[in-house]
Amino acid sequence: MGAGHSLAREYGRTWERKGIGELDLRTNFKNLRYHYPRLVIGLGNFDGVHLGHQELILRLVERGRRLGGVPGIFTFHPHPVSVLRPEHAPPLLLTQETKEEIIAGLGVRLLLRIPFTLEFARLPPEEFIRDVLCGELRVISVFAGYNYTFGHRGRGTPETLKEWSPAYGFETNVVEPVEVAGEVVSSTKIRELLSRGRVQEARRFLGFAPFVDGTVVSGDGRGRKLGFPTANLETSPDILIPANGVYAVKAQIGGQRHSGVANIGCRPTFTGAESRRNLEVHLFDVADNLYGKSMRVFFERYLRGEQQFGSPAELIRQIEADVREARAGE
Repeated sequence: MGAGHSLAREYGRTWERKGIGELDLRTNFKNLRYHYPRLVIGLGNFDGVHLGHQELILRLVERGRRLGGVPGIFTFHPHPVSVLRPEHAPPLLLTQETKEEIIAGLGVRLLLRIPFTLEFARLPPEEFIRDVLCGELRVISVFAGYNYTFGHRGRGTPETLKEWSPAYGFETNVVEPVEVAGEVVSSTKIRELLSRGRVQEARRFLGFAPFVDGTVVSGDGRGRKLGFPTANLETSPDILIPANGVYAVKAQIGGQRHSGVANIGCRPTFTGAESRRNLEVHLFDVADNLYGKSMRVFFERYLRGEQQFGSPAELIRQIEADVREARAGE
């Protein structure tokens, strides 16, 4: 059972996972019309695969079923902003691999992960429609979000797709904004919430608990000396980690789920003004050696902010209180 399916089961979103092996991942769209003669394509970046993205993809998959076509996603990697204006590139909500895993779990069969280059950035919107969508892919249906832009200087919009689709024989479907409690779901909104530690609110916009993937690496062993051994997680530098503080978490290791608490921060009690942030997880009732293992950490609740304590004994008392609070909320 894949992670996409387990996310759906635990966090209440219907992701009909077919198996990641059935996702055809391509980095070149040349002559793809001969392999997939009836393509239904979704356009976008899909960072976070939040509720708005899920709405687009689920509609895309359903339309593909009705038209007897293949549901696919056309996206760029790396993110166009990281190429055009790297100083403004936002931190990512998901790694590329995890994003593809979730997209596959939603029923997409073809994913075009096209390398974004300056040459591609200079392509006028009309040429992208004529040469790529129609010439190489020969799409029968296109899905785009209400705020999607494409082509040179982002001049292409959903209205551009609507204007040109009759001439090239494909339909255009524009997905309107998805709202939660009157607020539009967006990757920007989710980043803002996570940067403030508001993981439960972020979950409402994502449709699942925010999480990060990483590898357990060796630390200084201080947690074990205090009686609370921790797994230190090494994550991708491009991924957004929630605000410093202590969280109630669930950790997935090798298909098994474990409850625990996570600390994000610089451990000021011992390191003072150390600038490097750490993500360390104390799992309840797990005594295994986890070094080198992959771990997915789901942030369930924010418990408290990062604090500097006067002594190790004071810190131990607070950790005991954190554990009690996390267990009480299970």
